[in-house]
Amino acid sequence: MKKMKKMKFICILLVASAFLAGCAQKKISTPKSNSKRAVQKPEVIDKKIKSMTLDQKIGQLYFAHSSGNYKQMLHDVKKYQLGGITLFSPDYQRRSQSQFQHEMQNYQKASQHGLLIATDQEGGSVSRLSKTSLAKGRDFLSPQALYRKGGLKKIKQENKEVAQLLRKNGINMDFAPVADVALKPSSFIYDRTLGENYQKTAEYIPVAVKAIQSKNVAAVLKHFPGYGDAKDTHNGFAKIDKSLSKYQKEDLLPFKAGINSKVSGIMVSHIIINSLESKKPASLSLKTHQLLRNNLQYQGLIITDDLQMGAITEYGRMSHQNVDVLALQAGNDLLLGGDYQSGIPAIKEAIRKGQISEKQINKSVKRILKLKQKLNILK
Repeated sequence: MKKMKKMKFICILLVASAFLAGCAQKKISTPKSNSKRAVQKPEVIDKKIKSMTLDQKIGQLYFAHSSGNYKQMLHDVKKYQLGGITLFSPDYQRRSQSQFQHEMQNYQKASQHGLLIATDQEGGSVSRLSKTSLAKGRDFLSPQALYRKGGLKKIKQENKEVAQLLRKNGINMDFAPVADVALKPSSFIYDRTLGENYQKTAEYIPVAVKAIQSKNVAAVLKHFPGYGDAKDTHNGFAKIDKSLSKYQKEDLLPFKAGINSKVSGIMVSHIIINSLESKKPASLSLKTHQLLRNNLQYQGLIITDDLQMGAITEYGRMSHQNVDVLALQAGNDLLLGGDYQSGIPAIKEAIRKGQISEKQINKSVKRILKLKQKLNILK
């Protein structure tokens, strides 16, 4: 009887040992498969870039203005393989919510690499969603009004709700928040800012960025390196006489805060910053982009402000140069409102002449595709 009990005990020990050994094997093998998956992500993008033609890669650099003509834009997204499109009032007019969503879905289908679809939804005076079928009568208060009403808590709530509304309707990027600080209420940009000092604006920016990006919508800070009290660049040149050291202590604070919050994009203004480069707008200035990349260590997407604005069209006429080529030479990744029909061949010619390297193009395309992957729109 004692012998039988002893045998049973030995059997139990053997079974238990085998079970534990099996579990240990499973635990060891699990991290290997996870690490493999993590390594594959950048490889997917590298392979995609290698398979793309030069025309397709250059097409990815264009963030086209939508003309409001849906059929024409659908054709252009497909033909030029554009990186993104920006929606304006005509894109929302005379469309039901279901019709609008259908059009956004078709834009994505027309793109081989996924399409960034953006709009200017700052709230207040710049609110593309206002009075559209998407808003359903909802008001979109300015950052200043929200801050007065409920501080950063209200800012966070509003940005989350707006981002959710955008994503639900196929928009995956918001050209917001505004990181500029204007000291004079009469300044062009003042009403679009938080209306507070540099430090308080630097506290506001991470709250807005994180709220927007928590809903899988890319946030874009604007307008680097800080608009200040400059006049409107929609109509022509604007200059700021301010030392670089003062810029670093003041205007750059909100941008640094946004970078630390892992903001997806930063838009560069067309203002001429005399202390950086006195003859070129910031958007076309290599020194401005070096400040952003090297000094601020920013690795995300750099986007030009609208290249159809007066300051840039005027500069193009005066310099007799293609502004799309100049914008890439300065270090931008995405050309907002660039003329892709004439710009793509001009950029190809600049590459052929060695004025722009294909290596630089590949770096920009990689940043663009990485964001598309993060937003779950990369094909």
